[in-house]
Amino acid sequence: MRVIIREDPQQVSVYIAEYILSRIKAFKPTETQPFVLGLPTGSSPEIIYKILVQRHRAGEISFKNVVTFNMDEYVGLPRDHPESYHSFMYKHFFSHVDIPPQNINILDGNAPDLVAECASFDARIARYGGIELFLGGVGPDGHIAFNEPGSSLASRTRVKTLAYDTMLANSRFFDNDVNKVPRMAMTVGIQTIMDAREVVIVATGAHKAFAVQKGLEDGVNHMWTLSALQLHPHPLIVCDRDATLELKVKTVRYFESIEQAGTDARTQGPPLVYRPRTYVPAPLPAKKVASGMTPTPDSTPVKVPKDLRINTELRRAMDEDELTPDSMSSRMVDSAIGGLDEALKNDLIFDRMGARLMTL
Repeated sequence: MRVIIREDPQQVSVYIAEYILSRIKAFKPTETQPFVLGLPTGSSPEIIYKILVQRHRAGEISFKNVVTFNMDEYVGLPRDHPESYHSFMYKHFFSHVDIPPQNINILDGNAPDLVAECASFDARIARYGGIELFLGGVGPDGHIAFNEPGSSLASRTRVKTLAYDTMLANSRFFDNDVNKVPRMAMTVGIQTIMDAREVVIVATGAHKAFAVQKGLEDGVNHMWTLSALQLHPHPLIVCDRDATLELKVKTVRYFESIEQAGTDARTQGPPLVYRPRTYVPAPLPAKKVASGMTPTPDSTPVKVPKDLRINTELRRAMDEDELTPDSMSSRMVDSAIGGLDEALKNDLIFDRMGARLMTL
């Protein structure tokens, strides 16, 4: 895991914007092999989008061969609502760059079948060979996208009920009225994010410090879904100084020393190679049947291992032999009770348990 620390949110946004631009340029996308980019919404990436738009207008970058997939969308909020994520993305980014409309993928929170919409979203990601770089933010409770505390770390795109803390944080976009915030949203899952070749997280502000500490220094925990990135091969977290307030001094110095040693994540990221990575669900195990047979519950034969053998000879020998009581005195040669077995031989009667059972 790489952690880049900057002094303020502006410097954080500049670093991430430059990182994204460097990755797109190094990839050299074409119409047939586009750069697939995962994008978030919210206040954290606003400055990043502003910088990307400025660079595009300056002629430094084209988004013509970039395909985007947004992380989430509210359920039931009209697409043209000013706080829908459709409106947010077009307002802050899509309307200002040359990305073709057909390359934009945002979940439809008003689809008649939300489950089918989520499945279709995952299928579209798979058809493009997966996401190359996923940009995301983190909530004060450590959630990424709308994967709230307690979310499955193996989850994929689905409908989620929002936690109260998330609704409270987002109420600032809804006249500070938590009752106006939608209670459900559609979101990519943790596994969807983990499947991306790179994941870049922006974390700014002291209110994100505890989430950053849990995600970096504690173990993997579904109550802090940011921590799942500990298992990702190429995660990059860029945060400002305030977001590191809960980290140990040693942790901060370690990540700063990596950058001071001359390693620059913007130029030394993972190699960019176009690799189709279609996600195919694991098929259910099928039983083999003989030729000509119909595989039905009644006709499907049960396969028994050929080398399975049960040895019953030992048990039969033990059942047939009579158990003889062993007196401790027979094992003692030089003792005061030596020879007692012989003296009491005719007086001891072996009482088997069966003799004590009465037939009712």
